[in-house]
Amino acid sequence: MQFDDVILGRRSIRGYKPDPVPRALIEEILALAMRAPSSMNTQPWNFYVVTGDALDRIRAGNTERMVAGVPQSREFRTGQPFEGLHRERQIGVAKQLFGAMGIARDDKEKRQDWVLRGFRQFDAPVCIIVTYDRVLDGSDDTPFDCGAVTNALVNAAWSRGLGAVINSQGIMQSPVVREHAGIAEDQVIMKAIALGWPDDSFPANAVVSERKPVAEAAVFVGFDD
Repeated sequence: MQFDDVILGRRSIRGYKPDPVPRALIEEILALAMRAPSSMNTQPWNFYVVTGDALDRIRAGNTERMVAGVPQSREFRTGQPFEGLHRERQIGVAKQLFGAMGIARDDKEKRQDWVLRGFRQFDAPVCIIVTYDRVLDGSDDTPFDCGAVTNALVNAAWSRGLGAVINSQGIMQSPVVREHAGIAEDQVIMKAIALGWPDDSFPANAVVSERKPVAEAAVFVGFDD
């Protein structure tokens, strides 16, 4: 695929076929992703690629604890709830997704089911847990680098016919994730990426999130025009 086709065609995939993803293909995607820019070549990222029974145990434990009201325990800083324009954009994509799925505003059961899908990492056959070296905790560059490699990963996956969605719901209960993924103590859990073959019959997969225009995002200084 051409670069522009990947960037403009990629969508967040929230419905997957159950078909397994070959390990060799995931390794190929990771190798591509790890060419992402890295501040002073520190490469703070690591990946725990989970499938099968281990992933099922993470799904079950994460969901059960969240439903039971156990406080979330994400390890990377969470920040404050979105407000203003950022909240409006969050609501906007939710409306797109709920509309595609036929989930009415007052349908609490379907809305709850949608939330649970996130806790189950969207039932994808593979979950890639992105971690970074704990010795770098608090560094400004480390989250930037991990974001860069994550972006490269989902685009590399798309170029190979795989879908992905970056999510935090699937790692809300970090003790569960750490136990069943065997995550080393010198790592901080940052994000999860659900990965697999897109199910084209899943309505939400057709949603293309809106982007603000360049004129709104960029300030040009020193240009003649």
